[in-house]
Amino acid sequence: MSVLRPLDKLPRLNTATILLVGTEDALLQQLADSMLKEDCASELKVHLAKSLPLPSSVNRPRIDLIVFVVNLHSKYSLQNTEESLHHVDASFFLGKVCFLATGAGRESHCSIHRHTMVKLAHTYQSPLLYCDLEVEGFRATMAQRLVRMLQMCAGHVPGVSALNLLSLLRSSEGPSLEDM
Repeated sequence: MSVLRPLDKLPRLNTATILLVGTEDALLQQLADSMLKEDCASELKVHLAKSLPLPSSVNRPRIDLIVFVVNLHSKYSLQNTEESLHHVDASFFLGKVCFLATGAGRESHCSIHRHTMVKLAHTYQSPLLYCDLEVEGFRATMAQRLVRMLQMCAGHVPGVSALNLLSLLRSSEGPSLEDM
């Protein structure tokens, strides 16, 4: 068990691997299933984890994108994400990490304020996506978006890198944290 690094494993030809980290097993599995249904030119691999660090394994593939899924109805979910972030190498935050907040549709039931998530994403210079994963249509759309992001992070889209993707996502955001 150690720090997860983006280049500690060699890439496999035409393979893209995403790691979904979160405490909601059922939602992660549904999202993974939706992703695997998407049409993808690459061989798509989806790994699920409740938290980091991952167990040391010689046959673990290279991770191209890490998605931290935070349920806004659970403070434990946020705490788990914050603890897991300590096990990710800083170079992963160059476009290969994003945060996905779920449950924002029922704001009256939220234990975590949206501003907390914005600050977390800003601290790690990573994109923040919102999606209610319990709604199948929203989940399918998010799966599509994550598969496309994964292809870019894995280097399977000519002329686009993870850093390009990061700058595109950052420029499409609303006002900066300082402006709020």
